[in-house]
Amino acid sequence: MSITYLPGKEPHPRETRRILKNINREGWNTSIDCYLADSGYEELKKALGMEPKAVIDEVKKSGLRGRGGAGFPTGVKWTFIPPNNTKPVYLVCNCDESEPGTFKDRYIVHQDPHQLIEGMVISSYAVGAHLAYIYMREEFPIAAETMLKALQEARERGFLGKNILGSGYDLEIHLHRGAGAYICGEETALLNSLEGVRPYPRIKPPYFPAAIGLYGCPTIVNNVESLCQVKHVIAMGGEAYGQEGAKRSPGTRIIGVSGDVQRPGYYEIVSGSMTFGELLYDVCGGPREGREFKAVIPGGSSSKVMRTDVEYKTRNPDGTTGKISFFDIPLDLDSIAQY
Repeated sequence: MSITYLPGKEPHPRETRRILKNINREGWNTSIDCYLADSGYEELKKALGMEPKAVIDEVKKSGLRGRGGAGFPTGVKWTFIPPNNTKPVYLVCNCDESEPGTFKDRYIVHQDPHQLIEGMVISSYAVGAHLAYIYMREEFPIAAETMLKALQEARERGFLGKNILGSGYDLEIHLHRGAGAYICGEETALLNSLEGVRPYPRIKPPYFPAAIGLYGCPTIVNNVESLCQVKHVIAMGGEAYGQEGAKRSPGTRIIGVSGDVQRPGYYEIVSGSMTFGELLYDVCGGPREGREFKAVIPGGSSSKVMRTDVEYKTRNPDGTTGKISFFDIPLDLDSIAQY
């Protein structure tokens, strides 16, 4: 199968498309046949040949951090399941994506649903879950239709259900539609909604999901991009993945840019490989004609509004402090968090 990028939709030269490599590709479609022709589910086969703990160790070695908002180390989160647990373990994919201006996860589901399924099966195997859920907001009808079809294809080909690929491992994934409540982007409110009760956030402690989650059982909640990254950690190996990009937040991450820029859209870059200025001017082409950048919201609507006309106090590696302009701030989790 010959697949090329559509004219005018090629990745920017400074992108490293891994999660998004199949988005907008000519000849690409969401069928399992297309996915398998492009080496789909090979990482699942590899993971099922490993011990679950070995999969967790690879994710820990990779330094993969959650691609939702908090940036918590994914492999470490997985180890919070109580060691002597006798209850069922659940995996939940947060596909709510309710933040205004966010639009990265839905494109993965729209155009590459089997990548998410593969990442979920690998992750469920690692944490010992035999039942997983995709929590998707009601406003994603196309994504829901696409995902339901992909789940059925995966079952028919032996990638879901009983005795997956003859490994003895069983897993079922269900799609759950939310009612469009913004608060369900928060993981404990999402779990309440999944249980069918009012989606109020739970108090932490004691309700840390890895210990007391869905139906009072240990539950791992990761978002779409995070679960897709797991597949690529297995493909690359944890050590190699951990050496790419910023030391404390390695790997690629998808950045959605909206507002008055020449080229709004989603971009996948190596963490720490460019600054805000390089993203906005080089990759996105600068502001629209007659406009200028005055402020940027670097995360969700609850994050700090960063002005572009001020210098920010920065901590240097040697412990000293200095000043840095907004446009020179590197695009990695820790650099942005300190402002």
